[in-house]
Amino acid sequence: MNILVINGPNINMLGIREPVIYGKQTFADLLALLETTAQEEGLHIEQFQSNHEGAIVDTIQAAYGKFDGIVINPAAYTHTSVAILDALKAVSIPAVEVHISDVDSRETFRQISYAGLYCEKTIKGQGLDGYRQAILYLKQKYT
Repeated sequence: MNILVINGPNINMLGIREPVIYGKQTFADLLALLETTAQEEGLHIEQFQSNHEGAIVDTIQAAYGKFDGIVINPAAYTHTSVAILDALKAVSIPAVEVHISDVDSRETFRQISYAGLYCEKTIKGQGLDGYRQAILYLKQKYT
């Protein structure tokens, strides 16, 4: 199974950006978690991170016919990007949305998720382990 993990703006700043909210684990820790999960589960996982909405849309479109599932943390674009939602709908690849923090307990605007309108599952507030949970969900459901 081929899974694409997409991370939006500022996820590359993990460990630096608001550690009280996002924890002290770094982006390198996240990449290591993805690599370990891929090895343990016999999966092919590719990771993409961008601070640019169009690059995320382009990556989703390029996933068509190449990936069996998408794990996406759109970060700030969660609450604003109809373009990301439309790209997910266009490629029709099963997707799981991940949020490191519990967005439901934060500002009201963070409770709006455009990408979540397409994603079949959302995992919130589980820290980096939410990515592992999302990957395992896709593997269990689609293999």
